Amino acid sequence: MFGNKDIPVYLFMGFLESGKTTCIREIIEEGNFADGKRSLLILTEEGEVELDDMLLARHKIDVITVENEEEFTENVCNHNLKKYRSDRVIIEVNGMWDLDNIINKVLPENWVVIQCFTTVNAQTFDMYVNNMKSMMMPQFQMADLVIFNRCNSGMDKPSMRRAVKGINRMTQVIFESEDGTVENNIEEELPYDINATDITLEDDDFGLWYIDVTEHPERYEGKTITFKGQVYRSPNFPSGTFVPARAAMTCCADDIQKIGFLCHWPDAEKLDVDSWVMVSIKVKPEFNPQYQQLYPILWADKVSPAEPPAEETVYFS
Repeated sequence: MFGNKDIPVYLFMGFLESGKTTCIREIIEEGNFADGKRSLLILTEEGEVELDDMLLARHKIDVITVENEEEFTENVCNHNLKKYRSDRVIIEVNGMWDLDNIINKVLPENWVVIQCFTTVNAQTFDMYVNNMKSMMMPQFQMADLVIFNRCNSGMDKPSMRRAVKGINRMTQVIFESEDGTVENNIEEELPYDINATDITLEDDDFGLWYIDVTEHPERYEGKTITFKGQVYRSPNFPSGTFVPARAAMTCCADDIQKIGFLCHWPDAEKLDVDSWVMVSIKVKPEFNPQYQQLYPILWADKVSPAEPPAEETVYFS
């Protein structure tokens, strides 16, 4: 039964009292693990909410608790998988533990992470993002879904969403109010006219455009977009392509990375790497099999030398 068989793993991430256990309970109650297979639920901290024993038994879910990070090992994983004859694993991850270590050293090689959820207590989000953003960042980077719970009408949801999308532009972000109402279509107020045929991005507009065109490339199809970027090329790029990129800070000054989209331009190889250019491009969405959705590909009409922007780094919050 076990051998080299792949074991699907579902990760629930977030800090203490962020709603991880509630999220797990709701997913179980919705019948997502009601296929008759056995599940092993690994808890790595004691939260304020407990799971009902009857609910767990009904869905064939066995529970173990690992209280100390150093006790969470590959041997513990394999031992309990065999002991309970589990077909899949659900892990409620302690937000203070080293997520990279769990993924790359603790989980057995045949344990395959299928889906990642990150829960966030919206009422304490500012405190964590201001003081512990480096610890939140891996939780957002891996997440397929980020759930902000305990929201109220006075919160700046677009800013919260932007903070997540700046780290992982492909994740889905939803907001759940205290009465259980869910919002997943939080629209940004864009600093340019999305209905215009020709859109010129100010240097500070790039971050918002980058997120919006990733999520809605069809909005920009056929339009001419003009903006400033820094030439980036890789030996792996197809001939006649480059990325007009910007440096983005997603976490701290030590975590700055280039962001942008592949751009077709016949003279791309003649452009000096790291030089600044003004580009006028058109967006042509193409289906990306990795992300299973449309993705923006740029085709340049014009590329000309430009001066660097006053602020070279893009911020998302």
